[in-house]
Amino acid sequence: MVSDPPGLLTLRVKSCALRTILRVIGVLVLAVVLCGGSAFAAAPNPTILVFGDSLSAGYGLGDAAAWPQLLQRKLQESGYGAAVVNASVSGETTSGGIARLPRALQQHRPQLVILELGANDGLRGLPLTTVRDNLQAMIKLTQKAGAKVLLLGIQLPPNYGPAYNTRFTEMFTQLAATQRVALVPMLMEGVALQDRYMQADGLHPNASGQPLLLANVWPRLQPLLTR
Repeated sequence: MVSDPPGLLTLRVKSCALRTILRVIGVLVLAVVLCGGSAFAAAPNPTILVFGDSLSAGYGLGDAAAWPQLLQRKLQESGYGAAVVNASVSGETTSGGIARLPRALQQHRPQLVILELGANDGLRGLPLTTVRDNLQAMIKLTQKAGAKVLLLGIQLPPNYGPAYNTRFTEMFTQLAATQRVALVPMLMEGVALQDRYMQADGLHPNASGQPLLLANVWPRLQPLLTR
C-alpha cells in the first residue's frame, strides 16, 4: 500500500477541518432563521403616541394640519426615526382617556406617550381631584407599559375665574413633580387669546397656531428622544 506524501496528508486534514467549520456556520445561520429571523434585521422605529383631545386632533383643520403631523416632519428633518401615532379624539375627557388608553398602549406599543388631556374636564368645571386622579392613573398605566410620558399642561379661558384657573394650571405642575415625568407647562403659550392664531370659537388654534404648539412641545420632547 502506497501512503500519501506528508504534504498531501496535511492538505487533506486542513480541507476536512474547513468543511467542518463551514457546516457549523451553516447550522448556526439556519438556527437563527428558524428562531425568529435574521439577527442582523433592523430594529423597528420607536413609536410616539400622542394621546389627547381636540387640541391635538386638529379640530376644524383635519389631522394632516395638526401639530402632531408637524412633529412627524420635524422628527424626520432632525434625523430621528420615530413614528408619530396621533390617537387624539375631539371632545375627549380624562375619563374617556382612561377607557381608551390600555388598548392604545397594547396596539401601538409606544416608547413615549405625549399626554394632552384635561381641557374638556376643565371647561365643564369638573372637580379637580377627579381630573388629577384620572391623569395620574393614565401616567401610571403608561409607565407600567414601559413608556416615557410627556405631560402637556392646559390653560383655561379667563372667564372660568382666577381661583379655578390657577388650581387647574398648578395641577399639571404638581402631577409632573410627584410622578416624575416631563412637562410642557402650557401647550397654548403664546397662542391662546391671540386672534391671529385662533379659530372663530376662541378655543381651538387655527393652522397658523399649530407650528407654535409644536414649538412649545419640542424643547421638552427632544431630551426624551433617541436617534
